[in-house]
Amino acid sequence: MLLNFLCMTAGTGTTTDAGTSACGGSGGGGIWWMLIIFGLMFGVMYLTSIRPQKKRQQEEQKLRDSVQIGDDITTIGGINGRIVTVKEDSIVIETGADKTRMKLMRWAIQTNNTASERLAQEKAALDAAKAQEKEEKKASKRRSKKSDIDETE
Repeated sequence: MLLNFLCMTAGTGTTTDAGTSACGGSGGGGIWWMLIIFGLMFGVMYLTSIRPQKKRQQEEQKLRDSVQIGDDITTIGGINGRIVTVKEDSIVIETGADKTRMKLMRWAIQTNNTASERLAQEKAALDAAKAQEKEEKKASKRRSKKSDIDETE
């Protein structure tokens, strides 16, 4: 069915010297249209699924590589804990009130809660600074307008 559609879009009504259609026989013009359509389909698929997935994987790897002793993390299994020891491929976390220690592989880290909190605080501070800067600009504009009015009188 897809081939019929491609043949219809690629070579409808075009015939070669021998009288055969471009999609059905010896004509080669329809093949190029099929290759272009398949290339476009692959390009769309790459942009919508493969590329974003690679970006997510790179971000996750960066997160796992940046953990430090003392960070609060959440594992893939939903376990919350504080990192006590960091090794090349594994970490040791403390969980619960009785400080139970667990050895986990680095790939089991889902989120770094400490880093998330730091980012949220930095973003809030940046937003506050921007808001304060806007207020200062508004106040200076008001002062300049007021001084212009006073000068004209």
